[in-house]
Amino acid sequence: MSRSKPKYLFIGLGTMGYSMAGHLSKLKDIDLFIFNRSKHVSKKWLSNFKGQEFIKDKFSEIKFNGLILCLKDDASILDILFKQNFIQLIKSSGFILDHSTTSLELINEVALNDKFISKNLSFFDAPVSGGEMGAINGTLAIMYGGPNSKSNVIKKIMNSYSSSITKIGPSGHGQLTKMVNQLCIAGLLQGLAEAITLGKSSNLNMNKVFDAISGGAAQSWQMDNRFKTMVNDSFDFGFAVDLMIKDLRIALKQANLNDLNLKTTKEVLKNYQKLSRNDFGNLDTSSLIKLFNL
Repeated sequence: MSRSKPKYLFIGLGTMGYSMAGHLSKLKDIDLFIFNRSKHVSKKWLSNFKGQEFIKDKFSEIKFNGLILCLKDDASILDILFKQNFIQLIKSSGFILDHSTTSLELINEVALNDKFISKNLSFFDAPVSGGEMGAINGTLAIMYGGPNSKSNVIKKIMNSYSSSITKIGPSGHGQLTKMVNQLCIAGLLQGLAEAITLGKSSNLNMNKVFDAISGGAAQSWQMDNRFKTMVNDSFDFGFAVDLMIKDLRIALKQANLNDLNLKTTKEVLKNYQKLSRNDFGNLDTSSLIKLFNL
């Protein structure tokens, strides 16, 4: 008798989740279902990848081995799991693999929920880094926390859309590492914004500046991928300012709990908030350079 394929439900086909679910759909030994609030996005995804759209009325009897989440924030996850009751769709001893960037409070709230406990579920906080192109190319870096159980299962899933997977520690350590990641990015972008503004105001040939410094100690992913777009005032892509505001607030809350005063991060957060107030909240985070023209 042949063994049935594990069934997974991927929830959240946004900038990152769309491509991540696409890569996952290429695994031949799973049954993949997708769910997204915007149905036109689901329709587009289904026209490009192999899988099924989950419709509650149609598939009410299905039980999934695991849910894979890639959602906007804490509220979105709590809504999906408990208000819309998607947690009841998971088999006993199944798992939740969460690629969203959230607070530590969210993890505790899920883990202490009676429905979660009664089903003996496992929760993995596994935020990602690498941006939209990393998702498209399947080269994301994933930092995760959680139990040791089911590690082979979730690594097989994550391998489909990543080039680097690191288990940091128990539940919560993935999100703590993502906080560190976001602080690094925010600081680098602030520095790039100021450096490029200085160069342009001095009438330097910025293409030559890039060639001169990108191979030295100033080199970084942000310089390689954002320097020229910042010079050209191009920001209609990538990771949105409003999402970075959310992430920095989470990190600063944790810093306060650790009795730390992160002055640079606070300043960068104020800069992003100013951009958002000026209707730039949907632009890429490299749009920090626009501050010099406001």
